[in-house]
Amino acid sequence: MSQEVDNIKASYPLFRSDEYKENLANKRQAFEERYSDEKTDEVFQWTTTKEYQDLNFKREALTVNPAKACQPLGAVLCSLGFEKTLPYVHGSQGCVAYFRTYFNRHFKEPVSCVSDSMTEDAAVFGGQKNMMAGLENAKALYKPDIIAVSTTCMAEVIGDDLNAFINNVKKAGNIEQEFPTPFAHTPSFVGSHTTGWDNMFEGMARYFTLNYMDDKKVGSNGKINLVPGFETYLGNYRVMHRMMKEMGVDYSLLSDPSEVLDTPADGTFRMYSGGTTQDEIKDAPNAIDTLLLQPWQLEKTKKFVQNTWHQPATAINIPMGLQWTDEFLMKISELTGKPIPASLEKERGRLVDMMTDSHTWMHGKKIALYGDADFCMGMTKFLLELGAEPTDVLCNHANKRWQKAMDKMLKESPYGQNTQVHIGKDLWHFRSLMFTNKPDFMIGNSYGKYIQRDTLWKGEAFEVPLIRIGFPIFDRHHLHRMTTLGYEGAIYMLTTLVNAVLEQLDKDTSGMGTTDYNFDLVR
Repeated sequence: MSQEVDNIKASYPLFRSDEYKENLANKRQAFEERYSDEKTDEVFQWTTTKEYQDLNFKREALTVNPAKACQPLGAVLCSLGFEKTLPYVHGSQGCVAYFRTYFNRHFKEPVSCVSDSMTEDAAVFGGQKNMMAGLENAKALYKPDIIAVSTTCMAEVIGDDLNAFINNVKKAGNIEQEFPTPFAHTPSFVGSHTTGWDNMFEGMARYFTLNYMDDKKVGSNGKINLVPGFETYLGNYRVMHRMMKEMGVDYSLLSDPSEVLDTPADGTFRMYSGGTTQDEIKDAPNAIDTLLLQPWQLEKTKKFVQNTWHQPATAINIPMGLQWTDEFLMKISELTGKPIPASLEKERGRLVDMMTDSHTWMHGKKIALYGDADFCMGMTKFLLELGAEPTDVLCNHANKRWQKAMDKMLKESPYGQNTQVHIGKDLWHFRSLMFTNKPDFMIGNSYGKYIQRDTLWKGEAFEVPLIRIGFPIFDRHHLHRMTTLGYEGAIYMLTTLVNAVLEQLDKDTSGMGTTDYNFDLVR
């Protein structure tokens, strides 16, 4: 088989050519032990039933597509948010290749991260030798100002002690004693990517402030600290900067990777760009307060802020949607004495106007969603504000306290009375729900496209279209630059949601002479 130089085809049309179809058919006949199409369809149809769902939800020893990633992934993202910081993973090369490619596919950017390439001998004898050479080489080759160390499964299973290893590396003279090397243990087999972010941030805060608290005084610098948590919408960092500047608030955004993950194509490679400075994290204990933008995913950070920095870490909800953005800005105003400016009031008014314009299309729409704990809670709250009806909300790594808080919020709204909240469940559970409790739409990351395809395979009447909001988004471009926080984020999400509704309505009413009596020009 060959391509023609003058007519190079992409894989999609190429594989549909007669030559390839014949080749694939021969391969199936000669080498694949396939069940008949009738048997395959029989099993597929069974997996869409309530009987199968009941069995599916009894699973205990198997996870299918868990709707989460592992801890070191979060640690890498947190590290990238600090100025001239190189994420360093104590573990195997394959793990780091996974982290980098996962972010590459989402951000469409090169992601700097190194490992000390532990192999079989390190698994037996420990990885200190790898770290000796690894830290020295990483510093010499990439010239960072900080190397942030995290771990993978291998290092955690054998019990490698990062603190001891790093101290031994410095004692041996491989790197200078004073060179910053914050670290966090991030075992992949427990927790999730959000846990890893939390652990790494606490490691950063501990390294730069724990032993330097004698001259620190809460409120002495007049600032507010904002901790974003595992945040992959780069617009959310920018909207925080903008809102604080418009309010005239002196602040520090602690971990901001928005520049290094969105560098321009101008002929200059920027391995490091932007990020929270060492001075900012060292000065953080002097702030008035530290607000955690994703509080359900920053429990370790909260304890450190309260117990070491002696700040209240005032409780807030993720600033998504109308009410919770209102509350966030009012809390900032209360803490700093700065009034909310007319520019933000006008932006709020535009959001309210949009909600009024779109309410007839969003009202009563049934929507299921999955994702991280704070995202799911914030999105659910916004859907309730729009008059939409969440059917099922799934968060694999949330806890029972989160579920209880979700249930309380849902019961307070007339649109949340029938919502089911699922923790510890995966996307194969979610797939069952899309058949047995069919919503109009689902909200989630790119992995939901396979669920949409399955629902469509059963028949057009069963299709549940996917609205892509979340992480990761692999199969669409530039959505990672969008915003989900603040009034700006709510404006983007409402635009995305209502236009998905209208797009589906056009699809449903496009039949010539059959359904096109509702194929309207004005919606």
